[in-house]
Amino acid sequence: MKLFTNIFILALSLNSAILFAQDVKKGEIIGVVSEANTPKTLEGVTVELVNPVTKVKRSTTSDAGGNFAFTEVTAGLYNIEGTLVGFEKFQKTGVKITDGTVVEVNLAMVINAPVVVEELDHEEYGEYEKVKKSCDMSAPTSSGTYNRGNGTTNYYEEPSNTEGYAPINENEFRAVAASPLSTFSVDVDAASYSNVRRFLLGGSKPERDAVRVEEMINYFDYDYPNPTEEYPFSITTELGKCPWNENHQLVHIGLQGKKLEAKNLPPSNLVFLLDVSGSMSAENKLPLLKKSLELLVNELGEKDRIAIVVYAGAAGLVLESTSAGNKTKIIESMDALSAGGSTAGGAGIELAYNVAAENFIEGGNNRVILATDGDFNVGMSSDASMAELIEKKRETGIFLTCLGYGMGNYQDSKLETLADKGNGNYAYIDNLMEAKKVLVNEIGATLLTIAKDVKIQVEFNPAVVESYRLVGYENRLLNAEDFNDDKKDAGEIGAGHTVTALYEVVLKGDGAAPSVDDLRYGNNESEPKLEGELLNVKFRYKELTGEESKLISRQLTKNVETNNSDNFDFAAAVAEFGMILRDSEFKGTATIADVLVLAQNSIGADVYGYRAEFIQLVKLADEVYANK
Repeated sequence: MKLFTNIFILALSLNSAILFAQDVKKGEIIGVVSEANTPKTLEGVTVELVNPVTKVKRSTTSDAGGNFAFTEVTAGLYNIEGTLVGFEKFQKTGVKITDGTVVEVNLAMVINAPVVVEELDHEEYGEYEKVKKSCDMSAPTSSGTYNRGNGTTNYYEEPSNTEGYAPINENEFRAVAASPLSTFSVDVDAASYSNVRRFLLGGSKPERDAVRVEEMINYFDYDYPNPTEEYPFSITTELGKCPWNENHQLVHIGLQGKKLEAKNLPPSNLVFLLDVSGSMSAENKLPLLKKSLELLVNELGEKDRIAIVVYAGAAGLVLESTSAGNKTKIIESMDALSAGGSTAGGAGIELAYNVAAENFIEGGNNRVILATDGDFNVGMSSDASMAELIEKKRETGIFLTCLGYGMGNYQDSKLETLADKGNGNYAYIDNLMEAKKVLVNEIGATLLTIAKDVKIQVEFNPAVVESYRLVGYENRLLNAEDFNDDKKDAGEIGAGHTVTALYEVVLKGDGAAPSVDDLRYGNNESEPKLEGELLNVKFRYKELTGEESKLISRQLTKNVETNNSDNFDFAAAVAEFGMILRDSEFKGTATIADVLVLAQNSIGADVYGYRAEFIQLVKLADEVYANK
């Protein structure tokens, strides 16, 4: 079987003309990004100016007109890099900048011819198995190869997939008469979306359990109002028609965390915990990891501190806690790292938390940032053991961020578990643009937690609603009694984070409810005084240093909107797409064509171009699935 997929290339041409300007004290770089052979300008392209000696980077993004500029550029030689999600990275080296010069740069995006991807030949696979069995799998060489028993070296690539995903049993419809309460922990992780994107850009279907619909929805920002009351987040509710089932309605619930400018963030005490084991040698692992964290280093200042801990066969401190103002020292420490050895993750976690505790900043952001493919295989490695360790560490007031990298042996379930237990968040970094999204554009949401143990409980009115289904959040479900139990751990919300949840509901008279026996002791159906309300949604959260939760609630009426917001429609489009990828039994009449129409009509402001990228990804998925 053959798969045809488009490979996009980002090409950058450097105009040789250097314009001299009397009023320019230092050098400048200006330019416009456009699509090749068309007048269409492109926004959202990241252009970086890199000093090849100090490794310090300046980054900007093309605006709505495709324009970008670097001003006050000190004289010297620079590298210029251009990146855009789904496009090949461009690099131009040795660009000379002198005082009073302006360098004009033009970026053009070109579509290449289709590439044919062949299926693995079974005879070749059989030969691979023979080679694999004759290798000493426990002794990788420094180059990442393995030695045969007779001492000769064999190079091979693992064709089988050992990636690990926790199984997901989709939420089913529940009858309100029997189960009026739905309770879950918020989830602001977005790793599933970028991981799914990696599969599709590679021309393959994503693993079914790699598709967590709530994480796909929450990858995107929504235009919810900023909090104006005493609470650290606002609440928005909306009711409209369900796009994939015309007989059902869709409830949209949105939370908006308080936004903070990066300059107003409290000082950070960060410990980079980096996996430098042999499994991290691929270009999309340790090399990408280094470039990702360089972006973060360049966003931090004198008040922030960074330490670097690495782990492979053993854990070690590479860089003691250092002011982020000393960027050269920090970046050089990362650049010197190389991959090799087995993976002792438990020892690394212990050391990283100890270093963070030694440099704890009262009132600051104290956090361990774990960057790995999650393939722990020496010492403590089981999900249960790692989770127990992290649960103990979170009591110290040190939070955890997990950054996942790579493919083939990627262990999604381990990283999801660690982030969940460590009062943290989890992102999958498949390219430098995703790193910029997580570590630059959303730095406040990624690094600063503003509310912890955030829980949601929705009570449906049995006089109005027949049945309901929570879309996603299968691994975040809580018991009804957990909502009022302040000892029960739940999710965290970062500065500026949005959280979105969808319920598919069946109103009275619109469809049959799941069959249940009548309740012996009755229910609320005999209380018509609330028949105008569809549901009551309650939220509990704790302040960072608090142990007692605070409660807020909102009600939603049963009036169905005829013209829904862009927030409602775009979230519905993403949910519909996720259900198609999962081949969900609840996808109803969902089609790729319907997803495209809904997403295109609700793209909104789309400041960073993430929604536009989603539309292109949906189109690519149509090709991938058509050829499988």
